[in-house]
Amino acid sequence: MDSIARIRRFNRAVTRQLGALNSSFLGRGRPLGSARVLNLIGRGQGDVAKLREVLALDSGQMSRLLRGLEGEGLIVMEDDPEDGRRRIARLTDAGQAEFAEYERLSDAQAADILSRHPDHAALLGAMDLIATSLTRSEIEIVPCDPLDPRAQSCLAKYYAELSARFDGGFDVSLSKDPEAAEMRPPHGTFLIALSDGLPLGCAALKGGADYAEVKRVWIAPAARGLGLARQLMNALEVSARELGHLRLRLDTNSALPEAIAMYQRFGWHEIPRYNNDPYPDRFFEKRLLAQE
Repeated sequence: MDSIARIRRFNRAVTRQLGALNSSFLGRGRPLGSARVLNLIGRGQGDVAKLREVLALDSGQMSRLLRGLEGEGLIVMEDDPEDGRRRIARLTDAGQAEFAEYERLSDAQAADILSRHPDHAALLGAMDLIATSLTRSEIEIVPCDPLDPRAQSCLAKYYAELSARFDGGFDVSLSKDPEAAEMRPPHGTFLIALSDGLPLGCAALKGGADYAEVKRVWIAPAARGLGLARQLMNALEVSARELGHLRLRLDTNSALPEAIAMYQRFGWHEIPRYNNDPYPDRFFEKRLLAQE
């Protein structure tokens, strides 16, 4: 079976399993399109223009779906209090109850799909890879507090990968781990890459007196090769200029040759050791122009 045929097989399996063609998605009496709109409104995305953008629907389709939900008493339409030209959809009490039931049924469906394969990690990894590829253009780079659970999730996976790749493992308590305050404005920043709420990568800037350090650059396996590291590094450089840092440094380890090659491609040059952290053995610097 060739590549195109395999993709089409996958598409048929997904649409059949998820009930995308059913007139009663998850047995609740309305098709998937209406259920999807209800879900987004329930998750706080009630701006009609934003709904159209996220679902890639024209105004006529969007209006029909909203009228249907409004006719069922599940939503009410209101003017945006800050911009009367915009319309906002809000769930009624009945809509909240229906949203909760869809959540319960969707979780049960997901658990059933997961139970069908013995290697849960492999199945989830494949799903992450496909979803990330399909939504590549929608990945966002956003600032995040370093103690936010999404940031902590990225860091935990980053540390686990270092532990697996370094001879003797990796213990973050032994490294020169930056304090959270040093990765917050006005000293530094912490950035994460998000795809539909899932954190796919992170990178941090640790402020200092003579230079700022780039720290904790990590990309999830499902997102590697998509240029996300470059996006994060570019965003860090923009943040560095805004914070007044024009001299950047970073350290890494020879066990990460792909990271070293990446820094060299991005214009970093190697320098002598500048700290006493026990883990890194390669050190780099980059000087930024005040404006580019």
